[in-house]
Amino acid sequence: MQPDFSLANRVALVTGSSRGLGLAIATGLAAAGARVILHGRNPDRLATTAAAFPSPAGTLAFDVSDTAATKAAFETIAKEHGRLDILVNNAGVIPRKPLLETTDEEWASVIDSNLSAYFRLSREAARLMVPAKSGRIIMISSIMGIVGRPTIPGYVTAKAGLHGMVRGLSAELAPLGITVNAIAPGFMPTDATDTLHKDAKFNEWIASRAPMGRWGKPSELAGPAVFLASDAASYVTGHILVVDGGLTASL
Repeated sequence: MQPDFSLANRVALVTGSSRGLGLAIATGLAAAGARVILHGRNPDRLATTAAAFPSPAGTLAFDVSDTAATKAAFETIAKEHGRLDILVNNAGVIPRKPLLETTDEEWASVIDSNLSAYFRLSREAARLMVPAKSGRIIMISSIMGIVGRPTIPGYVTAKAGLHGMVRGLSAELAPLGITVNAIAPGFMPTDATDTLHKDAKFNEWIASRAPMGRWGKPSELAGPAVFLASDAASYVTGHILVVDGGLTASL
């Protein structure tokens, strides 16, 4: 029997999909047949992305740190689509600032955007998935949830906490037919990593320390996302799938 990677007619929401990793994942899900709802905070950028996207199922512009807006977005999904089969939690921020210069407010903002928002989105998605006794929740984490780097203490903490959330939610939701997994990308060129990508010394470090000797490509997250969202991964839950060219395995 061949594994079933088809996502035909499944409704998917990918947060932070107006650009970067989220857009690459959304494109992969759509290619596998999913009806993808695009999301972003900036309505103009989201509209531009949607215009070039292959038949999006819709767009939602809201800030994931806004609880009321999040609930309203899922009410819209329920009204317009009647269900949600796949949630990819991808939206987040990665401000870089030394520990001694980071305020309590900045810390709280990073934790909220990269951890608490994922909880709220997962909760609202589960409300739509439980009646169907089926669903896929995929968290986009980072290898920073496994290792650490300076000047991003909140981000590292949030991603490590996200791995705990995946395990906890997977145990609770598995009996209800919902799987919860995470993808932990390594270094990939995005707006958030632009400074590092242009740093010659950092590129030398990647070339010397990563077994594959290069940065990853955002498109290389599409396959793992399609797998976890599909019936091919029906017995996979509570897993952190690292996609980093072997970097963390060799540190």
